[in-house]
Amino acid sequence: MSRSHAPALPDRARVEEAAWWLSGRVVRTPVLNCPAIDRLAGARILLKAENLQTGGSYKMRGAMLAVGRLAAAGHTGVVAQSTGNHAVAVALAARRHGLAATVVLPVDAAPVKVARARAAGARVVLAGTTVDERLAAARQLAAADGHPLVDAYDHPDVVAGQGSASLELIEEAERAGTPLDALVVPVGGGGGVAGACLAAAGTPIEVYGVEPVGCDSLARSLAAGRPTPVVPAPTIADGLRPGCVGELPFAVARDAVRGVVRVDDDAIAEAFRLLLLELKVLVEPSGAAGLAGALRLAARPGDPDGAPGDAVGGRPGRYRTVGVVLTGGNVEAELVARLAGGTVTDPARMEGVAA
Repeated sequence: MSRSHAPALPDRARVEEAAWWLSGRVVRTPVLNCPAIDRLAGARILLKAENLQTGGSYKMRGAMLAVGRLAAAGHTGVVAQSTGNHAVAVALAARRHGLAATVVLPVDAAPVKVARARAAGARVVLAGTTVDERLAAARQLAAADGHPLVDAYDHPDVVAGQGSASLELIEEAERAGTPLDALVVPVGGGGGVAGACLAAAGTPIEVYGVEPVGCDSLARSLAAGRPTPVVPAPTIADGLRPGCVGELPFAVARDAVRGVVRVDDDAIAEAFRLLLLELKVLVEPSGAAGLAGALRLAARPGDPDGAPGDAVGGRPGRYRTVGVVLTGGNVEAELVARLAGGTVTDPARMEGVAA
């Protein structure tokens, strides 16, 4: 499934440049640690709190960089599509730079994300439930308006911007004297994990993606050697259901990512509760999936040198410090109540489940 025309691959220098450009334009979010989570994991877990980012997610980084450069080039508007957080981020970035924004969201998008995109001043268009349907609508709108499309995954500035969160986490862990052995990032379209791979390039840090069971396009793509679409299964992690990893993120991650950890909704819900009750931070399920993956990785029930694209753990003693990017915190109040109470029911009733 092609989303773009073979964009040039970014590198670590581009992530460093993005981090420099974004300094003062986005929040440098804190790195958090919780002794109770460390004890459970049997390793130090450092959590990059991008749920506290402007717009509620790390998507603000890539959107701010991409939209800022388009504004500098003289564009007067932008178009984007996503399951929610990228649309919110593009809307906010466009408002910051004085551009018009049109964002395409699935018809079953999480209401909180639709509301935040509208509150940021964007024109919101609801289209279908799959990424192909949203892309078709976004491309038509971009052509009609004469505005560029800021792709959620297949855009070098988006990948580099997302990577700046991982770069900050790596740098802060080193300054604290606890350098990362592994870095874990939830995977939707793959921009975040690709950015993490670039940020970790030239270091011994092993990068892992995390995908919900049944929404494992990256794992299947690694096994197949090419971007491989899936029919996403229902999950409480609405932001991790794009249908297919992006071509650009796959090209970056293919030879750089150590593996993929698959997690189910029960594991995501438990990670959500740990973050809420032990660390006292509110993270959406898509972000909590990163901690769920890190806990499984640290538990070492297996060896990541097994099946391609499927990592379930490391060798005993392999990881002393694991970094996790908590990618977002835009979550419905009803879902918070259900998960905090220990209830996992039909995902379609709790949060948007758009592919």
